[in-house]
Amino acid sequence: MKQPKKIGILTAGGDCPGLNAAIRGVGKTAILKYGMEVVGISSGFLGLLEKDYMPLEENDLSGILTLGGTILGTSREKPFKKTHQLANKKPELIKEHYMEAGFDCVVCIGGNGTMRTASLLAKEGLNIIGLPKTIDNDVWGTDQTFGFDSALNIATDAIDRLHSTANSHKRIMVIEVMGHHAGWLALYAGMAGGGDVILIPEIPYDIKIVNKYLKKRVNSGKPYSIVVVAEGIKRPKGVSAATYIAEKIEDGVGVETRKTILGYIQRGGSPSPTDRLLASSYGAYAVDLIAREEYGNMVMKKGDEISAVPLSDVGGKLRLVPDKHPLLEKARGLGVCLGDTL
Repeated sequence: MKQPKKIGILTAGGDCPGLNAAIRGVGKTAILKYGMEVVGISSGFLGLLEKDYMPLEENDLSGILTLGGTILGTSREKPFKKTHQLANKKPELIKEHYMEAGFDCVVCIGGNGTMRTASLLAKEGLNIIGLPKTIDNDVWGTDQTFGFDSALNIATDAIDRLHSTANSHKRIMVIEVMGHHAGWLALYAGMAGGGDVILIPEIPYDIKIVNKYLKKRVNSGKPYSIVVVAEGIKRPKGVSAATYIAEKIEDGVGVETRKTILGYIQRGGSPSPTDRLLASSYGAYAVDLIAREEYGNMVMKKGDEISAVPLSDVGGKLRLVPDKHPLLEKARGLGVCLGDTL
């Protein structure tokens, strides 16, 4: 009789809602559906380097569906990054420890950096499956990463709350959300929260256009405005996006302007029902891939269908908001300023 497969699970990069749901989806499916042995790897790729493992039984996976964070811990360890003399030895060390542990596959749960490392480990000959998570929603090859919907709910709720303050004080409120390179969160939260100006990294903005638009609102009797900015928009080094934009608006429009930076609040807390379902589905599908020995893939979603894309196609790429995205067109039609045209 064939030996049951032994799989490892790790979570790497920044935390986000849904990681525990994904761990549960992988672990429970592996144990209950296929009788596999499941091992948790602590602190991302650092756990593989330091052989920091924990066996995961079904009972260990009960009650974690709704929990934020990750029971395995995480780190931003990048074993292929050549920053010091030992860097080149790290991939070999991971391979050695993978073989020693007797893994048949390791499931790597993370964002762009994690998928890049996963693809490189797959090229080294290890059996790897990737699961895409990030609140930025910018992993190439999938329509949606888990974590995004939860962050969208948090950001939208924050914008909703700022409306009343902005209206009461007749202020312009600038709210900064996460998104270094991709503006998905700013765009979706801005639209869902009724933002008047939405600035994202993909669309170069002109502050003069933004100020002219806001002056027009003031002159037409609209007492307040909401400006939603992604943290990665162009600005001087050493200053936050919200701080820079708020100062430029107050100087240019002459209306009291305040800033709010959501920061890590967006990444914390319990995952939304949508993220619980998505993470669970991704985890279960990952194990189906392992059972079929279809390694070197990342689980992905296109439309309503969950399938897989080769990690070699994903690593090192970003999914950015395209110029002709339907939501951009709807924003312009609703009179939202995107910073490029009035």
